Amino acid sequence: MRAIHFGAGNIGRGFIGLLLEQAGFEVCFVDVNEELVKEINQRKSYTVQIAEEETQEFTVQHVSALHGADEQAVVQAIATADLVTTAVGPHILPYISQSIAWGMKERMNQISEPLNIIACENAIGGSTLLKQYVYSHLHESEQARADQQFGFPDSAVDRIVPMQKNDDQLMVMVEAYFEWVIDQSQAKGKLPESSDIMYVDNLEPYIERKLYTVNTGHATAAYLGYLKGYSYIEEAMKDPQIRQLTEETLQETGNVLQKKYGFQATEHAAYISKILRRFENKHLQDEVTRIARSPIRKLGCNDRFINPARQALFYQMEPKALCLGIAAALSFDYKQDSEAVELQNSIRQQGLKETIMKYCELPEESPLIEWILEKHEILQKS
Repeated sequence: MRAIHFGAGNIGRGFIGLLLEQAGFEVCFVDVNEELVKEINQRKSYTVQIAEEETQEFTVQHVSALHGADEQAVVQAIATADLVTTAVGPHILPYISQSIAWGMKERMNQISEPLNIIACENAIGGSTLLKQYVYSHLHESEQARADQQFGFPDSAVDRIVPMQKNDDQLMVMVEAYFEWVIDQSQAKGKLPESSDIMYVDNLEPYIERKLYTVNTGHATAAYLGYLKGYSYIEEAMKDPQIRQLTEETLQETGNVLQKKYGFQATEHAAYISKILRRFENKHLQDEVTRIARSPIRKLGCNDRFINPARQALFYQMEPKALCLGIAAALSFDYKQDSEAVELQNSIRQQGLKETIMKYCELPEESPLIEWILEKHEILQKS
């Protein structure tokens, strides 16, 4: 079996590539990093190291790579693949959609075997979003045929893979914990047979649980840690005040999740505790600025802060801790992050309230704005 995976970066190699190889696939990576592609093709294997007290290593074998610019080879690879996955970042999906569309056209001309295309991105409905981009390159008649042959199952993925520089270009270090959940109701034909992958008929509760616990908590600790001058997330988590504020934030998002999806309080509390322990892993050396990067995206109305805060209002809760995290994100002024620079320029030129309304897409009458303004003022004085 052969899987085509877009994105040969650390997440692609250290998470999805590893699990696919362990599920019996030969993995062919597609990437635009010429040096990385060349190295993979020369060595045909790489090492994944688990960040724990006792080092554990896995060797991923039978791998190859294609350069994204080699469109003919990519198209033919998709036409004959058993699975297609991505881990490129949601903003890159439009740029790979044309190659996928052409590969689908070629497959429809060659064989009738179904194919699943799974976006393993840090986003709600990543595969659904990718499908929209892909279908923009297909005629209506082709879309109708594609609906019969291709599945775009949404998935939720979770594994911390820090920024790293290793002597071995292909070696990647990851945390031991991982979760890959796939909505099997959206699939066409067979999905990978693996005990490491969870299949469900309704993915939404798992996506939101992950996004509003792992991502919200991680970002909260990072933004607060940045303001206090910490370099690594585990350092920030050692600060009693930051740990408490992060936990309070996750209690608020947890209350929303329990109301919305019926998660049991004791089970969700255990899930929160497990997530917080992951943030404390000293072996990851995960930089605060990596986790805090792209604050505009993280402050989006459907992302990790604003969406659970809005849902909290719907359930008649006051998400004050969430608003503190939002205020901290609005204070992120890291000059090497283009979104942070844009955000700070907007605050200086348009004012904080207008900036919140613009980037968080909140109406002027939303009580969240006043709470965010209050928390921002507190942070500026501390």
